[in-house]
Order: sequence, then C-alpha cells, then structure tokens
Amino acid sequence: MPERPAIEVRDLVKVFTKGRVRALDELSFEAAAGTILGVLGPNGAGKTTAVRILSTVIRPDAGRAAILGIDVGQDPAAVRRIIGLAGQNAAVDENLSGRQNLLMIGRLSHMGRGPARRRADELLEQFELTHAANRPLKTYSGGMRRRLDLAAALVAEPPVLFFDEPTTGLDPHTRQEMWTWTERLVRGGTTVLLTTQYLEEADRLADKVIVVDHGRVIAEGTPASLKADLGATVLLVTLEDHERATKAAALLAPIANRPPVVADSSLEINVDDGPKAGSEAMRALDGAGLAVLGLVLREPSLDDVFLRLTGHRAEGAIAEEPPITAAARAAP
Repeated sequence: MPERPAIEVRDLVKVFTKGRVRALDELSFEAAAGTILGVLGPNGAGKTTAVRILSTVIRPDAGRAAILGIDVGQDPAAVRRIIGLAGQNAAVDENLSGRQNLLMIGRLSHMGRGPARRRADELLEQFELTHAANRPLKTYSGGMRRRLDLAAALVAEPPVLFFDEPTTGLDPHTRQEMWTWTERLVRGGTTVLLTTQYLEEADRLADKVIVVDHGRVIAEGTPASLKADLGATVLLVTLEDHERATKAAALLAPIANRPPVVADSSLEINVDDGPKAGSEAMRALDGAGLAVLGLVLREPSLDDVFLRLTGHRAEGAIAEEPPITAAARAAP
C-alpha cells in the first residue's frame, strides 16, 4: 500500500468579506512525508488562507484537510500537537528575551520546565542566537527575529512544518541560511509546506511545486518539469511602451512556440533555438521600425512558469485573517 501523504487537502473552500471574496475555491493538493511542497502564487492567491486552515487557526467553509491522517476540522487539538508554524510576521513577543520566548512556547506546548529550558538552549545554539539569548527581542535585527521565529516553530520538534513566506524581508545571506536550515530539517524526516513569492526559493528547495491563483491549483509538478514545459529558451524583449510591446508580440508570434506574453513595455516568448530566434526577432523589429531597448536570452525559470500560467507576476492582497500569534500556534 502507498504511504499516506503527510498533508492532504481536498476541495477546500473559504469565503471572506460576507461572501464577496472567495479566498479558496475547491483547493486540492497533497504533500508526501519527508518532502518540501512549494506553494507559489501572488498576494491574494489563497496561500496564507490555506496555511491558516491547515494550522487550525480558521475553519474552512467546505472541504477537508488532514495532517498525518488527522482531520483538521474534527481534531484540531491533535493536529496542533504535530505541527509547527512560521508565518509572514514574526510571532514572538518583543518585550521578552529570545530565551523567554522559546520557554513560553515550550510551556504552551505542555513541556516541563527542564525539557523546555534544554530545548530552548539547543535552538538558540542551532540558530546562532546564544549571544543574544537574554536580550529583549526589541533589540534584535530583522534577520535575528526571523531566525527566532523559526526556532519557535521547532520547539516541540513537530513532524510537519508550515512556512508561510518565511524569508520575506530578509537579506540574501540570512535567506540562504534559512534555506540551509530547512534542507537539514527535511533530511531528518520533517515535512515542510513552504509558501513563497520568491521563485528561486521554490526552485532551490521544493521537491514538488503547486501554483495557486484565485484559490485554485492551476499547475503542479517538480520545478524541472514545470520549466521544461515552457520550451528551451526565454526571449525577453523590452520596447518603449506597452503599445509597441503589443505590436512586437504580434510580429514575433510566428517564431514562438507559445503565444507571447506582454507585461508593461516588455514581452516574453518561448523559443526552441535561442540565438537564431534572437537574430530573427531583431531583424523583424528593426524592419517594422520598433526600437528595441533591451533583448535578453535565458533559460526558463519558475517565474516564467507563473507568468505563463496566470498572465501576471503579482496582484494586491485580498483581505484575510490577522497574523498568527505565538499563543495561537502553540495552543493545545
């Protein structure tokens, strides 16, 4: 018999603002145990709403979700005992020290004082925060706060973790460290659901990716398979304005293996022979009197996948629930 998925989501529906905003629209996906599932989508796609349902902070209006076979709606207390959560905002108390925050999470997770203290010290050392353990959190840098927030999610050593855009606002060095720590956790058998708008983050970490837009899964697969579907090379052409970019898209459509996508004053097309297509594009645009401000040939990225699937890179966020607090995520 195949192993049960660590995370199962079936036809989840969630409506906000008195029925006017359908945040989740029969969302379905699953994540295998000991893997990283990358959930991609713009602001307002429904990623955070899904995480809040899976972490028992809010309830769905319809559908079912389970963590390690435990139904999220039927037994939320049992689910909270086997999950950890690091949200978009650091869910820690800035008036407490780093050690006090971790001890608080440990006690809320029903750990004894001794075990909670030992676990706090382990995590402070692991995330290189021992030197600041007794300082108030208000004195921490943004990167230190995010590291402490990740440590707080690991206090109870949960087998399933939800990372909701955990590296937002971090500097490149700290983001790389977060990636390394995440990979170590998964090598130890932890399952991670990672929502992100950083396409390179999903490309680096995810075993499987789902692309979510308007509360639905619109594509899924490995990062490599999703990129392979686009073609061998991406041709990015920048012109003077949107009108000229639209004209160029129509002109270059015959050399593309998919319809060109126009975004502002640029257009992207997928081609099989990059150098040849680039030369043909320059000749055609020059002959039509369309001045080219920039032309780039590169390999497909997950950003190209998302742009191709949705026709946009990002949107404004919809109204959703407030940030998750440390007490909420550790509650019994």
